[in-house]
Amino acid sequence: MAEVWLFASLKSYAGGKTRMTVAGATVRELVDNLERQFPGIKEVLSYQGDLMPGLAVVVDGLTTNLGMLESVQDDSEVHFLPAIGGG
Repeated sequence: MAEVWLFASLKSYAGGKTRMTVAGATVRELVDNLERQFPGIKEVLSYQGDLMPGLAVVVDGLTTNLGMLESVQDDSEVHFLPAIGGG
């Protein structure tokens, strides 16, 4: 199972946890399985089937542009982070 990390302000949606192991072959499956464990968390991680605007996902150290479609391995580290922008 992948190791999933949430940024601190999301821990209230995950029973006070910021790190957990979750099954899933894609980020979408991880989010669906997180929702089974922590009802309501999907509302803050996704919007209309994609990542919530303003949220980034990093899989194995690489920021992905595939969002929910990104593949995840059993030994992956997946970090949900606030997106960083600038100009």
